Amino acid sequence: MMEFSSLAKEQVRYLPTLPGVYLMKDDHENILYIGKARSLKNRVSTYFSNSSDLSSKTRQMASRVRRIDFIVTPSETEALILELNLIKRYRPFYNIRLKDDKNFPYLKIDTHEQWPRVQITRRVEKDGSYYFGPFSSAKKVRQTLKVIKEIFPFRSCSKDLSKPLARPCLEYDLKKCAGPCVGAITEEEYAEIIDRLILFLEGKETALIHEMEHKMKIAAENKEYEKAARLRDEIRAISKVISDQKVATKVRGEEDVIAFVQEKDQAYVQVFFIRDSKLIGRENFILEGAGSERPEEIMTSFVKQFYDSSSYIPKQIILQYPVDDKKVIEEWLTAKKQSQVRLVVPKKGSQKELVNTVAQNAREYLEQTRIRNMASPQAAAVSLEEITKVLDLEKPPSRIEAYDISDIQGKNAVGSMVVFEAGLPKPSSYRRFKIQGPSHPDDYAMLGEVIRRRFGHLKAGDEKWSLIPDLILIDGGRGQLNIALQVLKDLGLDFIPTIGLAKEDESIFTPQKAEPINLPLSNPGLQLLQRVRDEAHRFALGYHRKVRRKTTFGSALDEISGLGAKRKKLLLQKFGSVRAIKEAPAEEIASLKGIGPALAQRIKSSL
Repeated sequence: MMEFSSLAKEQVRYLPTLPGVYLMKDDHENILYIGKARSLKNRVSTYFSNSSDLSSKTRQMASRVRRIDFIVTPSETEALILELNLIKRYRPFYNIRLKDDKNFPYLKIDTHEQWPRVQITRRVEKDGSYYFGPFSSAKKVRQTLKVIKEIFPFRSCSKDLSKPLARPCLEYDLKKCAGPCVGAITEEEYAEIIDRLILFLEGKETALIHEMEHKMKIAAENKEYEKAARLRDEIRAISKVISDQKVATKVRGEEDVIAFVQEKDQAYVQVFFIRDSKLIGRENFILEGAGSERPEEIMTSFVKQFYDSSSYIPKQIILQYPVDDKKVIEEWLTAKKQSQVRLVVPKKGSQKELVNTVAQNAREYLEQTRIRNMASPQAAAVSLEEITKVLDLEKPPSRIEAYDISDIQGKNAVGSMVVFEAGLPKPSSYRRFKIQGPSHPDDYAMLGEVIRRRFGHLKAGDEKWSLIPDLILIDGGRGQLNIALQVLKDLGLDFIPTIGLAKEDESIFTPQKAEPINLPLSNPGLQLLQRVRDEAHRFALGYHRKVRRKTTFGSALDEISGLGAKRKKLLLQKFGSVRAIKEAPAEEIASLKGIGPALAQRIKSSL
């Protein structure tokens, strides 16, 4: 049972039962965690209850608390606002935090300027300007700027336009600026362009197109053909964007849809912005410190931090998981928007399908982030240095080989070997093994066979297998590691550093230590070892599925008389699986070269 500070527990006794914000501090006055509560005493006391409901992360935090500061507020909603401000200021380690949330970029349009521009800013001020965002990165905001610049010819320069210039810039020649600098457009006409741009960024394209079509018609009737042509081109450009934004869903109105996927200490969040039944954009965000937290706690943290910074709040926010303190958060959002805001967690129907789509996009975002991390030489170098230190190696492991076994009850068992060089995967060196040993389930014997075959080639002087790894990684715990070590010893190769990495709690097993090494999930060395291990598992599983498909296909068709290898291959190429052949019409099977009606009927009857 974890011990809690007696001083901290004593402070809890004297906390008020009023709403407010509490700040957990360690013995160096560092702020560990900031939270809000309807009743400070009731909420804070739960951290020191030895309850099994607390996550391991929360219990670890509570064990470090030596002092509890608090601020009483008039209401829980005001406590929420103060909590957000303090988290943004201090960014405590144990709070779930939006990564780099202080630096999110926005698009700003100051309509008080004589000739308004569209600017990128990282500060939202109450100055009467229009702000759109936040965007997850400067790259995303620049992409948006590029799109709207193709449609709306607003000025990008910061030149003094109080007096007309002698000649316009290149953007005017490219028709990407209306040319206010040379008097090519009136203030009223330029203001109309900015008004249309604002409607577009707000997602009100349908109303915008109706208005523009009306103005185009009037311009044509008045024989203002140049203006009518310009409006026509803008309408076409906006219509193309709309056609690219259609969402196959019955959802109506304006809403944001939020879903995420958890990976170790981070949550990868995807937000879809839907306006007038169109997907007008999406953004990806990373939450740090998600660790072992409940999905509801992660969703609550994101909703609070994101909408604290967001320049726009829709009427409805559709969520993958419910938030804690839903009523308080809805009241806070309603006050910010100055109209009713609802938080919805759909259980079925089109809204649930949409949430599933957003969740799938979050998973894809996670996968792409993994790929980028794996492809970074700088990150790999840091990870290898960490592995060298943790495993007490003589030098960073330039070549890492990892091994895994995949089977179902010993059937179709296969093994895999993957190679990472300089911390990055080298697929051309991957190898796979079809297990030749026991047909009954024996993972240890199968692993031993794979290690013996791979390093047996090395001992035999086979040039293709001549490279000696700097580190061998076994997917498994102490038992799997011992099997590998015994085989290497038999072959006289036990000088190669070898470790096991168990999936259950990501423990690292080494020959030198009786107890496993347990590193924080955020440790870059552990993360690289996990990537190598997971790649070995993926490669083994893919080969196992391929072998199983071939075996299943062969066993089902082998008993059909008159069906030889070539005909079986034809069937496989045409239909792909036994099930597809079974469901295909006999006439379609008979149409294949060398099959005919009689054999097609036998195939159908057998299956």
